[in-house]
Amino acid sequence: MRIDPALLDQVVEHALRDAPDECCGVIAVRDGEAIAVHELENVLQGPKPLGFEIDGLVLARLIDEIEDAGAELGAIYHSHTRSAPVPSQTDINFAALWPGVEWLIVGTKGDAPLVQSWLIDGPTVTEVAVTVAA
Repeated sequence: MRIDPALLDQVVEHALRDAPDECCGVIAVRDGEAIAVHELENVLQGPKPLGFEIDGLVLARLIDEIEDAGAELGAIYHSHTRSAPVPSQTDINFAALWPGVEWLIVGTKGDAPLVQSWLIDGPTVTEVAVTVAA
């Protein structure tokens, strides 16, 4: 997935704004290029829960809107506020519902946010490049 710097900045800003809670959202793509970031509400908020959860009805409606606009769900993003931006076992389990969708994770634990993206196919987790280009 290619992503414009402004869209990636939107994802990172969302992660920083929601910390210490994890943020979550989705990225719509067309022809492998990110065209929109959709910030969603993490229904697992404070007091300091680990993880994220997206309201299934909200997500289903949003995916319909994305597809009606001629795009597709390209990535689910969230943040890791206490660990590296590497998929947790919970992420791996949840990814089984979304084959072929990238998992973009923003790590906010260090001095500067770190962004990594992953394809998760069952137990196989493969890092994929985050290509930032206008």
